[in-house]
Amino acid sequence: MSHKKEPVEKRLSETTRLEAFSDGVFAIAITLLVLELIQMLHPQNGDGSLKSFLQHWEPFLAFLIGFLTLLICWINHHHVFNYINKTDSALPWVNGFVLLMITITPFPTAILAQYLDSEGKFALAIFGFNYFMIAIASYWLCAYTYRKHLVDDSSRELFHYIKLTYRYSIVFTGISFFICFISIPIAIVLYLILFGAFAFPKEFAIKLMKLKQKRRKKSPVN
Repeated sequence: MSHKKEPVEKRLSETTRLEAFSDGVFAIAITLLVLELIQMLHPQNGDGSLKSFLQHWEPFLAFLIGFLTLLICWINHHHVFNYINKTDSALPWVNGFVLLMITITPFPTAILAQYLDSEGKFALAIFGFNYFMIAIASYWLCAYTYRKHLVDDSSRELFHYIKLTYRYSIVFTGISFFICFISIPIAIVLYLILFGAFAFPKEFAIKLMKLKQKRRKKSPVN
């Protein structure tokens, strides 16, 4: 007895619901960043608001870094789901791991805001470890959907390189994490490079694909 194929509309509806839920989690994480910023910036010791803000600039910087982190993660999450056209019973759990790392982000952001001036290396390392875990979660999401053929067949080759960018990001964020204990400026430069690359995930993946294809053409045929 043959099994009836699931309608395309139903499959797309499932991925849309999954992405909509994810968008809600991203929105909550950004809201938590704002609440943390408001809590930290209450004027203390009777100082005026402007004087207090100028003296305690770390929360502003931490909020900006945290916001950019969540924004870039949302851009990449949305980009990946553009190619996912099917779901299975495990995909919500795999995606849930990504969302777990996202919801944790306000916590290392608060540590960064609190200890950036006094214990910068420690604070940046905690934040950097969060990057490392986000990279692992993002790669797992791509690797799982690619392996289980939940990706649109017409975009499978490009998606392979999208997956590859997240694999490289694990190595990059791992190295950056250890650099945090050695040099804060170098670590910040590395994270800025990471921001720049993953702010445009499709373009980054296409460049990687062309680079790999170019190298393949130059390599001698056995």
